[in-house]
Amino acid sequence: MPYHSWLLTGAMVFAAGVAACSPPQHAAPPETRAGDAAAIRAIDDQVAKDIAAKDVGKLEALYMHDAVIFSPGAPAVVGKNNIDAFIEQRLAGPTEQIVFSNVTVDVARSGDLAEDRGTGQVTIRDSNGKPITQSSEYVLVWKKQADGSWKIAADTFARDK
Repeated sequence: MPYHSWLLTGAMVFAAGVAACSPPQHAAPPETRAGDAAAIRAIDDQVAKDIAAKDVGKLEALYMHDAVIFSPGAPAVVGKNNIDAFIEQRLAGPTEQIVFSNVTVDVARSGDLAEDRGTGQVTIRDSNGKPITQSSEYVLVWKKQADGSWKIAADTFARDK
């Protein structure tokens, strides 16, 4: 066998060996980011309605069992039981309404995490019925669950003024 045939055969054997040792290529996860972002925006819209209706149960169901809420001037609220108590206390006060604006939802390419951020304007009525409005910037970190639903893992906001 001529010398160049040995070289060619050797190169082919080497290439086959490298290919065999390479990790298997996995197919990319299906592209669902636009649909996932739309689902989270729909949840945001429903949250505004649930706050106005003071539907504690629906709001509590949005949080993971080990979620955390960071709010200005208060210790972190960690874990489902504490978050449930926080929501109950918050909704026990004067009537609230929230309007979300400047909302951006970014879903990770992996499809299992999302960031939801924007502005929330909360209006409450004091004991005399006078409306008081506060504006806050917020960020929510969402995790996709095994059933395809989204739950909040972290919730934080900062008042504009």
